[in-house]
Amino acid sequence: MKHKLIILGGGESGVGAALLGKQNGYDVFVSDSGVIKEKYKKELIDYGIDFEEGSHSEEKILSGNEVMKSPGIPEKNEMVKKIRAKEIPVISEIELAYRFKGNSKIIAITGSNGKSTTTSMIWHILNKAGMSCALVGNIGYSFAKQIAENPKEWYVAEISSFQLDDIKTFKPNIALLLNITEDHLDRYNHQFENYIKSKFRIIENQTIEDYFIYCDDDEVISRHLALLTIHTNPLPFSMKHEVKKGGYIKGDQMMLRIQEERVSMSIYDFALKGKHNNYNTMAACIAATTVGIRKEKIREAVKDFQSLEHRMEFVATVRGVEFINDSKATNVNSTWFALESMIKPTVLILGGTDKGNDYTLLADLVKEKVKAIVCMGADNKKIIAAFKDIVPAIVEAQSAKQAVNASFKMAVKGDVVLLSPACASFDLFKNYEDRGNQFKEAVKEL
Repeated sequence: MKHKLIILGGGESGVGAALLGKQNGYDVFVSDSGVIKEKYKKELIDYGIDFEEGSHSEEKILSGNEVMKSPGIPEKNEMVKKIRAKEIPVISEIELAYRFKGNSKIIAITGSNGKSTTTSMIWHILNKAGMSCALVGNIGYSFAKQIAENPKEWYVAEISSFQLDDIKTFKPNIALLLNITEDHLDRYNHQFENYIKSKFRIIENQTIEDYFIYCDDDEVISRHLALLTIHTNPLPFSMKHEVKKGGYIKGDQMMLRIQEERVSMSIYDFALKGKHNNYNTMAACIAATTVGIRKEKIREAVKDFQSLEHRMEFVATVRGVEFINDSKATNVNSTWFALESMIKPTVLILGGTDKGNDYTLLADLVKEKVKAIVCMGADNKKIIAAFKDIVPAIVEAQSAKQAVNASFKMAVKGDVVLLSPACASFDLFKNYEDRGNQFKEAVKEL
């Protein structure tokens, strides 16, 4: 009898998993309680995959041998509770992809901040070195679909904690853990410890043949590592001290020590500026060196890497006021990094769907750098309460256009308007891309 794979969620990861499952002889059924986008529906129809939208057929779902749950669906979902109660195995898309990856190798990147930048940079270095590689995972293209349609020798995968929650055998050849700060606590019973454990699952199946690249300056990582026995090759990176193996920055030089290889590079050659980007670049360079890419190629790639859309993206200068789109900053720590790199007086646009944010972490930087705050969210009470005593002007806006206009009024020549919301975007926008695009559109209309 055919293996019956049920897929909850008809988005990018769900449809990718459906195609891979079907290709490998599974009996696949896709169920989405919402509306499936036309492009995904067309793919399911073209592949002859059975699906439903708008509701879940309980009997059909509970008759499956295995369920692949899309990362956006929380454990508190009623259907998920029923699947768990019936003890049907639940896996994530990356677990399914791993099952059928063949001899290909995986570089997997996780962390609370900097994942997309670091993942893109590693892919850029590998690509520039002429390697057969694909950029997959949380960054936008389904890992499973890539394996089904266009397999490569190397997969550079951005991995979220939600994707790691349902792995069984998934094992990257090279795992990167960039940092851990409080994020998505609403999905982890507001227990930071649960979120930390989830992130560390990236190395749980690794062996001595694999590599673990991590930030040695991150107190949460160091504290948790001290409690673990790891079975992999550790390669720490630091900006505070020298390391025997891994990477460190001393003065303006980045030094890498991997096996016999010694690489040094000036941080002034890095295309991306700012302390947090020095960490991201160092992590990417260690991964590339581990793969065996020559230092000349790494240096060349790091010099011409372009930053991502919606991540500290310069939009325009209007009458001497600079506008920066950092819509991808969906947590407080991301906004902290953005503010840290500001050298001009800043009008900060904050707000959205709060995930249990602690804004006191931003207080010192806001006091030092921010002249006004524009709150762009459906409910701004928490932000106003956090900053009313330290920022001279706080106004509210209900759209990107209102926020841009209000910011422009409060800014003078030589200031920066920074959209770095520290929140998810689902109250007023479809997602952070939509928020960033509406911001850019509003700037163009000034």
